[in-house]
Amino acid sequence: MKKSITLRHFFIFICVCEENNMTRAAKRLHMTQPSVSQAIQEIETRYDTKLFERLNKHLYITSAGKCLLQYAYQIFSLTKQIDTSMTSFQKTNPLRIGASVTIGELCLIEYIHYLKQTHHIKIVSEIHNTTELEAMLLSDKLDFALVEGNIHSEYLLAQPFMSDELVVALPLTHPLLTKQHIDLIDLQDISLFLREEGSGTRDMFIHLMKEQHVAFSIDGSYNNTESLKKAVIAGLGGTILSYHLVEKEVRAGLLGICYVKNNIFKRNFKITYHKNKFLFPELKKAFSLCYDYTKWFPSPHINSLP
Repeated sequence: MKKSITLRHFFIFICVCEENNMTRAAKRLHMTQPSVSQAIQEIETRYDTKLFERLNKHLYITSAGKCLLQYAYQIFSLTKQIDTSMTSFQKTNPLRIGASVTIGELCLIEYIHYLKQTHHIKIVSEIHNTTELEAMLLSDKLDFALVEGNIHSEYLLAQPFMSDELVVALPLTHPLLTKQHIDLIDLQDISLFLREEGSGTRDMFIHLMKEQHVAFSIDGSYNNTESLKKAVIAGLGGTILSYHLVEKEVRAGLLGICYVKNNIFKRNFKITYHKNKFLFPELKKAFSLCYDYTKWFPSPHINSLP
């Protein structure tokens, strides 16, 4: 008879995955290495599949192992929610919200402020790029995230809630500013300052440039928009940002902008969460308010979704 799998088995499995080594996992768990190996073997026997390939004394997680890891994270997330709920009905876990840098600078504070005012929900929030947020959602460090970039994991769901458009920000003296709309090829001779790798804005721009076979030069990579705008204002080159993040500088006459033809720089901000996430009441309220964003972020420049 195959041995039943317990929470202990899943906990050991998560530690082995995170440490990528049986010996280190055993040390972290205060167990012997053979005991850790036995637990992994019992899971593999139970499900009749290999969780790790063992090659040259190194562990490589298999596709089956990656699938099980996502379920294991969600199992422990649910057990934590049960523990909290059952030990005290007066206390709740804070809602853990992540936002990508563009959304974080544009509207995260307004969203959290309105959510706390209307629903009195305790919230903790973090701002990271889209790639980092995806990893945090997969390891259950966030309940959901608001992102502008594409989500790649099959375990995450993404639903649009607000439209946005990128623009090309340029020094006031740049000749391209004589055109309101430009082609991507017009950017091939511009020194560009872009967001860091993992940014949804950067990924979208690079994808479009490569898709159109347009060469481009990146002279700086920064993890915040203020440095990018300063580079443009100083006359060092151009950058690609959401219009909403340069609107103030445009109105102040500090830099100019061009739109790219054919609306190819238009995109959607998205609510992203794990497909196995339990949608508890506070989470549903947060989602609903996101879709009704005109209540907390009224702006004549934000378009409704099509």
